[in-house]
Amino acid sequence: MGPDLLDLYERASTWTALRVAGATGRLDAPTPCDDWDVATLMNHMLDTQRYFVGAARGEGASPPSPNPPQLIGADPVSDFDAVRTEVLNAYRVPGVIENTGASLGIAFSDQLLHGWDLAKATAQDATMPEGLPEAAFEMIHGRFTDAQREGIFRPEVKVPANASAQDKLLAYTGRDPSG
Repeated sequence: MGPDLLDLYERASTWTALRVAGATGRLDAPTPCDDWDVATLMNHMLDTQRYFVGAARGEGASPPSPNPPQLIGADPVSDFDAVRTEVLNAYRVPGVIENTGASLGIAFSDQLLHGWDLAKATAQDATMPEGLPEAAFEMIHGRFTDAQREGIFRPEVKVPANASAQDKLLAYTGRDPSG
């Protein structure tokens, strides 16, 4: 039996929700994501999670845009909580996880990584919850060809073999764990 994807998503998105709350007063702060401020990153996060809701419902949703639409409103915390709840409800439907392959695992990894991005952008604690970086790394490491990586991640950052699981996850996705 594989990992409990609903539990992983719920834990990662709970942690990320706290980072969203801590970032709402700094929407114009730059992020580790190329040329994106916090507001653009939050819009991307909402757009991406809506994509995963569509995938769960079999709606053939379009992949997230490199230029995310304006989705956050006056209360980004409520916006994030609403889409987070939608994702959880959509994937709790019997058979959905089995029929959507790795999509919830990718949604979980996306939450975790972008939570880190928000934390770094707004000087919050960026330490991921225990066990989550290992699970995310296992789900995404080696799953993308070099061509696929180009549209998703920056080039991998080199880290020592004894680096922490969080640092290995960040480095694999092109994020500098030290910065």
